[in-house]
Amino acid sequence: MKELLYLNKNMALINFSKSYCTTTEELISSESFDTFLTAFLKDYELSSPRMYRWFTRELPLDAVKADTKRLMKVLMVLDLNEVQHPLIRENEKLLQVVEDAYRFWRNMQRYSLIQTGNREGLEYSNFIEADNNYNQMVLNMYRTIQQKVQGSKNRVYRQLQAGTNASFVLSKYNWNIPAEYETLRSIPFINTILLRTPLIIHTKSNKRTGMFSECLTNPIFEFVKKEEEWFCFPCKVGKLLTFFYFHRDYTPSAVALSNLFELAEESECTNHKPDCIVLFGNPDGKKDTTFYHDVHHDIWVGKVSYDDVIHYFGYTKKMCLTLHNLCMMEKGWLPLHGAMINLHLKDGSTKGLVFIGDSGAGKSETIEALTAVAKDEIVSSEVVFDDMGSMHLENGKLKAQGTEIGAFVRLDDLDKGTAYRDIDRSVFFNPENMNARIVIPAAPHSVVVASHDIDMVIYANNYDDKRGLHRFMNKEEAKSAFLEGKRFALGTTQEKGLSTTFFANPFGPMQKQAQCLPIFNQMFDALFEKNVFVGEIYTCLGLPNKGNDGLKIAAYQLLDEIKK
Repeated sequence: MKELLYLNKNMALINFSKSYCTTTEELISSESFDTFLTAFLKDYELSSPRMYRWFTRELPLDAVKADTKRLMKVLMVLDLNEVQHPLIRENEKLLQVVEDAYRFWRNMQRYSLIQTGNREGLEYSNFIEADNNYNQMVLNMYRTIQQKVQGSKNRVYRQLQAGTNASFVLSKYNWNIPAEYETLRSIPFINTILLRTPLIIHTKSNKRTGMFSECLTNPIFEFVKKEEEWFCFPCKVGKLLTFFYFHRDYTPSAVALSNLFELAEESECTNHKPDCIVLFGNPDGKKDTTFYHDVHHDIWVGKVSYDDVIHYFGYTKKMCLTLHNLCMMEKGWLPLHGAMINLHLKDGSTKGLVFIGDSGAGKSETIEALTAVAKDEIVSSEVVFDDMGSMHLENGKLKAQGTEIGAFVRLDDLDKGTAYRDIDRSVFFNPENMNARIVIPAAPHSVVVASHDIDMVIYANNYDDKRGLHRFMNKEEAKSAFLEGKRFALGTTQEKGLSTTFFANPFGPMQKQAQCLPIFNQMFDALFEKNVFVGEIYTCLGLPNKGNDGLKIAAYQLLDEIKK
């Protein structure tokens, strides 16, 4: 990145590799602070015109900034009664400006970056210390000036993250680049990332709309690369190596990925070809959410065009998972839109439960309800996947694997105690709005990608006004119910009301139904041949008042079946 400080709407990228301040005087004098001050004053003129006129005294912008910096430097050293300045005469108004400027900064999503190999800035070895010191310096600067203008010490101190919300180290990786992808060579990879959790991210959009569709030409040929505006988050989606290239304006989504997918090590990327490539936030003037299979190099390529709506994290997550599912079907594995948990019971047995259903059907909620009612029956539980996994035959046995080390969970339908259980490790999206979401770590990558036995496969039915658990005794009846993929949409996507989706999975299987159907039949035939429990559970989440504890009733019946 060329700039020392890059501001875009409510996001700030701080380039420690270009310049790093170690004192408040350096910070106030820096080009980065000048950039911030310009942005604040322009916003202040619109948001608080009366206070703006008082503070600026109708001086030119450059004069106001120079005067502000001088006053700040003086206040860092002298007491208020030693300072001669016209604004000091009305210190209550000045205090309001100080608070407004600090709030303007804190309301931004702030990220620092360090690029290794740049000797003029900071290096990888001390990036955590550097970021910690920066946070403390900004907080000290605010508190010193705020308390002096206030004329007294604070009695309550809140240790907010005053500097950054996250920091990451960038490195250049030499991966096995086919000629068609040469334009990606100079884009740096995220090597290490520091999250200051709980991290709260606000986005303009809070739902996903539209579908991912196949295109006939490789999106790499439509890639719009502006120098030093792109980064790569290399991750492992299940066992698949995915290079997630993102425009810097979508840094919040990429940062949240670290709670969802395992960050790949440099050795896993160097001299390797990825299974999947995502081009996220491509400024091509379109509204594409497309994918393409580069058969020659066996790379699945996805593209999401630059648009305000894609700030919603669902676009980030689902494009990665769509490419994963398409790739797994090529291998003869069946992608599952669902959740899986291993229950370790007190009698020494382990039950592997797979729940299948589209968004809002109640997959994750069923697991939460089950673990709550079964707490006296289980020793421990182990999440394998929370949204997407796959099923395959391994030495004649049905096995399942996951994709994500975390969960992108809707807060609306979770138990009140559950939503905030791990708040200190989580990334929140729009927690005050409808369809508020949390990205929370769930399982180690080694557990996610292991092959797990399957004891029960259950469809999450949120629309029928029924209660409890139903087992399919007829194979064709079961296939019909699972393939129809019916659910009552709760508004987490553009759909509302009762809808159907092929195998409840619009992320690959629906687009490639002809390819998916033989795999589906093979797996479901095997489920019935091996007498695995196949059924549906009535979550009642689409009913008024959620069926008056319908989910809890279903959880108790499910527990009874497990105990059998």
